[in-house]
Amino acid sequence: MEEKNHIYPIFDRMMTRQDKEELLRQHSVMIWFTGLSGSGKSTIAIALERELHGRGLLCRILDGDNIRSGINNNLGFSETDRVENIRRIAEVSKLFLDSGIITIAAFISPNNDIREMAANIIGKDDFLEIFVNTPLEECEKRDVKGLYAKARKGEIPNFTGISAPFEVPEHPALSLDTSQLTLEESVNRLLELVLPKVKNIK
Repeated sequence: MEEKNHIYPIFDRMMTRQDKEELLRQHSVMIWFTGLSGSGKSTIAIALERELHGRGLLCRILDGDNIRSGINNNLGFSETDRVENIRRIAEVSKLFLDSGIITIAAFISPNNDIREMAANIIGKDDFLEIFVNTPLEECEKRDVKGLYAKARKGEIPNFTGISAPFEVPEHPALSLDTSQLTLEESVNRLLELVLPKVKNIK
């Protein structure tokens, strides 16, 4: 009888995550930034990557620009597509972690269920949820891409913070309010959290 599953498992013959971490002399971890549009997620993520890189640590940033233009370019912004967007991001992140790479994700990911799904896919022990807790008023003042103005006019439906809700994380590993903290202060707080977890393997 022909087998229905033609995929031959090779996981037991592949190099392990531990092998990759020993090669890179670092522990991989998922640093997941969540917060409103304009809160500062990507800005902090980029600054953190530079700091970690300067310490000889290999990182990969995932955000809307490199995900929506590539692997998720067939997805829209319906509720179903938003869930699928995060699911794919989590699966890709897991592959990076299995390669020993510190992975930094910056996505609105507006509700606890969707973030819980990502954490379960990636593994909760590896998942650091960072809440960029910048007030809506400050995010609107910045409005770098003009999205809030369009949302207020009704030109963008289901816009998080305006016409769609954002659920505050229940137990974030760290909360950062960029209306109160400078970029340097935010990154320093992150380094205090992250460095002990990714420190070079002797």
